[in-house]
Amino acid sequence: MTDQPVSTELTTRRRDPEARPQQILDAAFHEFGDRGLAGARLDDIAKRAGVAKGTIYLYFPNKEALFREMVRSTLIAAIATAEARRDEAGPNDSAEALIRQLGAGWWAFLRTERVLTLHRLVTGELRQFPDLMAFYAEEVIARGRQLVSGIIARGVQRGEFRAIDPLVAARMYSALWMSHATWVNNRELHPSLGHDAQILDEMLDFYLHSLRPSV
Repeated sequence: MTDQPVSTELTTRRRDPEARPQQILDAAFHEFGDRGLAGARLDDIAKRAGVAKGTIYLYFPNKEALFREMVRSTLIAAIATAEARRDEAGPNDSAEALIRQLGAGWWAFLRTERVLTLHRLVTGELRQFPDLMAFYAEEVIARGRQLVSGIIARGVQRGEFRAIDPLVAARMYSALWMSHATWVNNRELHPSLGHDAQILDEMLDFYLHSLRPSV
């Protein structure tokens, strides 16, 4: 029996300890996407990652820890980037410009494969995992709304926006993006959605119009 050749790249990746956490994380996204939080097994994640099951425990003690890192490496990292951009805004940068910038970034980000995987897990299974639900609520939902509400408060203080509760306005903002991103990723159910760029512009105009002071 002749041995099959082994990919040099794969062998290198398996032997490189620094690459293992990312290998495992990549495999987890696929496995959780295929089988869900409850159905995914560490054995299958290890096989997909090309590592021994025991190797996973060196970095992630259980599936819940893997899910947390999936969230941190995508959603929380994106929120942190958006927070840094907000903090870099100068005195001449309007709140409306910041809202448009944030919206354009999230419009693309929320439709990426990994974020869609997390969205399905969160909406479909997270209530079965109370600790993960609390983690997600605090680190993603609450932090994201604080980000947006801070921009809204800036607009209210500058007179760009009417007097409105910034947290309420932030909740409206997140609901708008999440629902439309979900629809666009199910085009077979919504064939009349039209062009993405047009939808994005109209959504931003619609939202910002609701915030401007009455003339």
